[in-house]
Amino acid sequence: MRTFAQKLEKYAELAVTVGANVQAGQEVLLKSPIDAGELARIVAEKAYQAGAKRVYFNWTDDRLDHLRLKYAAEDVIGDYPVWKAKKLEDLVKRGAACIDIRTTGIGMMDGIDPKKAALDQEVMWRALHTYYDYRMSDRVSWTLLIYPTVEWAKKLFPGKIRELAVADLWEVIFEMTRVDREDPIDAWEKHKQTLANKVAFLNKKKYKQLHYKAPGTDLKIAFDPDYHWDGGAAVNSVGTTFVPNIPTEEVYTLPLKNGVNGTVMATRPLVYGGKLIENLSLTFKEGRIISVNAKEGEELLNHLIDTDEGSHYLGEVALVPNNSPISQSGLVFYTTLYDENASCHLAIGKAYPTCLDGGTKMSAEELAAHGANTSLIHVDFMIGSDQLDIDGENSEGEWEPVFRNGEWTF
Repeated sequence: MRTFAQKLEKYAELAVTVGANVQAGQEVLLKSPIDAGELARIVAEKAYQAGAKRVYFNWTDDRLDHLRLKYAAEDVIGDYPVWKAKKLEDLVKRGAACIDIRTTGIGMMDGIDPKKAALDQEVMWRALHTYYDYRMSDRVSWTLLIYPTVEWAKKLFPGKIRELAVADLWEVIFEMTRVDREDPIDAWEKHKQTLANKVAFLNKKKYKQLHYKAPGTDLKIAFDPDYHWDGGAAVNSVGTTFVPNIPTEEVYTLPLKNGVNGTVMATRPLVYGGKLIENLSLTFKEGRIISVNAKEGEELLNHLIDTDEGSHYLGEVALVPNNSPISQSGLVFYTTLYDENASCHLAIGKAYPTCLDGGTKMSAEELAAHGANTSLIHVDFMIGSDQLDIDGENSEGEWEPVFRNGEWTF
């Protein structure tokens, strides 16, 4: 049985070899909260052992961000450091692999004006537009993984003392990421193949549209004829395979921008900019969001949707069965990386051009002609449950079941 230190090392190895798949001579951009310094150092060592030319660090701290948003004037928040954006752009333009270690940030923005929080996110998306475009178009390898904090662990395991809560959360993370398997790398290869089989089936079916039905949800989503599904592994511009999310349980594509109609109800909370949005419901007409409701965080949700014109439309459709390991854990994780892999989800904002045949080589005008939405933002929200049914319209115009009670029908 592995010790915690051995599991942590395997986790770091997974991020480098399966996630970003760092190549010899490649630069690496490692983003990490200072609380995750121990893991960041192990990831850096694994990257150098894999042949990395140099590992650059981008340290973050939720508490310092809270102080900045609490005391800084809006004109200061609206002025993103040019040098910081240029550094990130230069690295991805040189082909650097990106490894992001994240925490949930849950509760860290309590007491912050929602307008300031929304402005901070908008300014970041705007300043780092090119950097994120390189990632979302898979021109570079990138991967995300989570580091637990005491605050997060206590929210998930409120009846336990902090040390035991953190220990339990680590065990959940190791299980969800397959680190607890005898051979984690081999387990991931098999998992990637399982997702690839789902992708192949859906791409053969080529449904013209999907119809979602669940309590509070009655939604139809149409697709461009040249769309396709992806999932699990991705391939960057030089042919290197990587896995963007650790963990990942989804297959995904992009909707036709103007082809979304009806109402959808979220089934899990959304944490955006460190603030909570709960029980959100959106209504669409010809793709555009025309009505917004949320039990908590509605003001922030409205600010999010008003970021730009594209943030009034969807950019991603993702299918995840309710029997995914993350869903079956019975936990609501309050972080998109985990909750989106427990549940079918949609994303407000920018579409992945990788989900259009030849999309990564299309101009902005060509992408728009194929109904690919563009926006500064890309924000996932979860809509899956054991009550969700999805039907697909096949090429003959007939409807057939894709999901029943939250599970694949094939």
